[in-house]
Amino acid sequence: MISALLVIDVQSGLFDGDPRPDDADAVIARLNALIARARDAGAPVIFVRHERPGTALEPGAPGWAFQAQLDVHDDDLIVGKTSPDAFLRTALEPLLVSLNVEQLVIGGYASDFCVDTTTRRAAALGYPVVLAADAHTTHDKPHLTAARIREHHNATLSDIVSFGVPIRAVDSAQIQFDRVERAAARGSQR
Repeated sequence: MISALLVIDVQSGLFDGDPRPDDADAVIARLNALIARARDAGAPVIFVRHERPGTALEPGAPGWAFQAQLDVHDDDLIVGKTSPDAFLRTALEPLLVSLNVEQLVIGGYASDFCVDTTTRRAAALGYPVVLAADAHTTHDKPHLTAARIREHHNATLSDIVSFGVPIRAVDSAQIQFDRVERAAARGSQR
């Protein structure tokens, strides 16, 4: 089964402020390990980046850039988005179709917004999802800590069966990618 890794919104403007997201450095390290395993298997790695004019996430602004510790290569696939849903008004779905992707592995930021929404939308579109349970994060909220939010989303998302495809929350160290024997598409998708 061809799996693609989606790394959502690991950007300087979201990770480098004060306070930083919960467990930020460890989450980035886990994402980098997933990225390396996906690349080694020839699986597509797609970076999703939020874009919002007039904010720190305005295209070209320092905050829009990927967080410096994230292992992004110049020839990686990149999809820009303007909502919590990485599929809404983006090139993501046509890209997945062109790559023959059958399953998504998802991690990044924010557990309670973009990771949650994109996971649900992927499942609604028929993609089984492996949520990297320890490789997504958010900030503390007045009602709940970020760690509890991540725990909640891991439990809630993996409990949804009505989409007809599984959503499984799995520790990142246990996620493997099947070897893909084909030339992967390269370049930026917008």
